[in-house]
Amino acid sequence: MDQSLLLANAADPATDPADDLPPPVRGRWLRPFKTDRKAQFGIVVLLLLVFCALFGPYLTPYDPTEPSFELTMSPPSLAHPLGIDDLGRDVLSRLIAGAQVSLIVGLSTVAISLVIGVALGLAAGYFGGWIDFVVMRYIDLQWAFPNFIIAVYMVAVFGTGLWNVIIAVSLAYLDDFARIARGMVLTIKQEQYIDAARTVGCSHWRILLRHVLPNAGAPLIVQATVSVSYAILAEAGLSFLGLGVDADTPTWGLILAESRTFISRAWWLGVFPGLFIMLTVLSINFVGDALRDALDVRETA
Repeated sequence: MDQSLLLANAADPATDPADDLPPPVRGRWLRPFKTDRKAQFGIVVLLLLVFCALFGPYLTPYDPTEPSFELTMSPPSLAHPLGIDDLGRDVLSRLIAGAQVSLIVGLSTVAISLVIGVALGLAAGYFGGWIDFVVMRYIDLQWAFPNFIIAVYMVAVFGTGLWNVIIAVSLAYLDDFARIARGMVLTIKQEQYIDAARTVGCSHWRILLRHVLPNAGAPLIVQATVSVSYAILAEAGLSFLGLGVDADTPTWGLILAESRTFISRAWWLGVFPGLFIMLTVLSINFVGDALRDALDVRETA
């Protein structure tokens, strides 16, 4: 700022140079969450989900896998708030136990997809040439098929089981991160500060990790948030088809699949698992929308 302008501002107590400064980063992140009721609802639901996943064995009122044949198909009651299934197992206990599987699949899938997809996108966008050609043809090939179909095919190759499902869903969704990372790199590498970094002798990897990746982080964070809901839905869909985790592991998709035969005379077996899945996915999307607003420079200018 010009010195004369600073002196004029100092002489005028009504003018403060700090007024021209952008808001703090922390305030910019928190502002949407303070005013967005949907985001606040989503945070509460997700915190409850995490709490159930971490302390599920201590929260379940009954053993989620232990049958009690004298109580089969009992409707919701005070002792069993969400009812009992066809094998006499408490539905609430099974849904709480299923929260752990959903959280593990959602977070692990996004972590793997994020690391591999961003690495491919950064390399393709920054180096170009044959690397860009190979990566983009792989992305084009994945885009030719729905992600869920790819996940089904991967499970057919790797087999069922928790970690096989995580690997399958991760490979199915990494192309989204690769595409976003590549597009951001193509824009960022044209900036003057990238040319300045090359001029002073910074290595390619230092430029990618210290200059390109931090400036491409905002859309990747939003995509990661949305991808968690995709992963939870994919796991539920695979379990519903019998291609998910082992049959003795309670998951929301498996509980929903088991209710198909009895849905006409035991409505609670299908309604409550569906509500758990719907509320979780909606909450993640609400938080993702708030993050998008917080990270959008057009909203904070």
